[in-house]
Amino acid sequence: MIARRIGRSALGLLTVGLVGVLTAGTGAAAPGWGPFAEPNPHLGPVGTATMHGDAGSSDAVPYAGPGSEARFRGAYPLASACPTLLQGSDGLVVALCTAITNRAPVVHLIDPEAALPVDGSLARLELTRGGLLGGVYAYLDNADRLVVVDGSRTLLRIGHERNASGRWELKAVSSVDLSAAIPDGDSVTGLVPDWDGNVWFATAKGLVGTVTPGGSVATLALPAGEQVANSISSAPSGRVAVATTHALYEFEAEDSGRPRQLWRAVYDRGSARKPGQLSWGTGSTPTYFGPRTGADYLTIVDNADGQVKLLVFRSGGGELVCSRPVLTRGGAGSENSPVGLGGSVFVASTYGYPYPAVPEGAGPAVPASALFVGGMTRVDVDDSGCRTVWENTVRSAAVPHLAAGDGLLYTVTRVGLPVTTPLDGYAFTVVDPSTGAVVSDRGLPPTVVSDPLQTSPLLMPSAGVLQGTTTGVVRIGG
Repeated sequence: MIARRIGRSALGLLTVGLVGVLTAGTGAAAPGWGPFAEPNPHLGPVGTATMHGDAGSSDAVPYAGPGSEARFRGAYPLASACPTLLQGSDGLVVALCTAITNRAPVVHLIDPEAALPVDGSLARLELTRGGLLGGVYAYLDNADRLVVVDGSRTLLRIGHERNASGRWELKAVSSVDLSAAIPDGDSVTGLVPDWDGNVWFATAKGLVGTVTPGGSVATLALPAGEQVANSISSAPSGRVAVATTHALYEFEAEDSGRPRQLWRAVYDRGSARKPGQLSWGTGSTPTYFGPRTGADYLTIVDNADGQVKLLVFRSGGGELVCSRPVLTRGGAGSENSPVGLGGSVFVASTYGYPYPAVPEGAGPAVPASALFVGGMTRVDVDDSGCRTVWENTVRSAAVPHLAAGDGLLYTVTRVGLPVTTPLDGYAFTVVDPSTGAVVSDRGLPPTVVSDPLQTSPLLMPSAGVLQGTTTGVVRIGG
């Protein structure tokens, strides 16, 4: 196992070097942004196979986005909230949504290059209902299959193909029953493969588990009372990061595939859940990033009362590299995964965001509500510590994504007063990550575009963007 990881690390450094050489003259990578971690061989295309772009949850892509001239190009009316949008090597997009009518998870197949269909998608498949939004986190494997755990606690791989009449179909091509390992009443919240092909999962009530390529299942229980409210991340080292409502962890798999805890770091979770967050604790999916391998460090934002902080740990040993106050000009709280690439981290505020529902057991918010003033912070990190580069007051209503190919930060913002109402509008906003200044801010049609609900956009290699909303998917392009 150790020998294989050393080999992967060497390959990763070679890959990063080759990427730099191959893209230096093509405009496919902007100077100063990177490196990316070695791609996970068990995932689909880099940048589009997970909600957060890659296995390490960088929320960054290696290609260019649509630029400052991007504008609304249409919408897919799916009668569903669509937090997860993933694109395979065939160019087709797999959307994991939640139907408005019965709150069941529904998988939709979308062709982003075709004319907008009247019925919204090429094919749909309803899954067994689970937790909040019916299931949020999933990924595409290296065969373009959606890997997801449904409400019956079954790990599914869902493929798509044309049937005899030429119409697209979605169907489960394999399954692993996890009900013996996950108690009734619990549900999977995070899902990611490691570099050996083990599928790692974390549950709302604090189980961390693995499914080996051969189908063996093993779990490890976290301390009583700790919940997992966000997704999980993995690194080329074989390590997997999990953030609970109390602490940040790193794990690795034993030779049998069983999870083994490497370290645990308690953070300041504050005295209560904050308005604009979905749990009492960090809102972060942990982010791997770093200036040498792309996964040197691991970061989350805490939930301290008053002023929240960005916490950066060294991957492998868990030493605290630095702690830095963030969002000092905006709302002091974040439900979103930090954007991390090279030596830079970007944090967006969700404090006061009007989520229509919170998961069971999240507890009351204190205060019960707050103004949504927004705010973003960039922090640069190295082994000597961290420093704040800039802060702004951008009111991000989605998870920002950094496009290294053009060096721009993309998001959807909420338009209106800090006192949010259903009449608020939305805009596609481009931010200069070097300065924090808004490069462009283009309004989206209010009669078509509904709340993005702080979900993650899909930045595609074609330079198009798909953004999930509470009623479907919006298409944006140059």
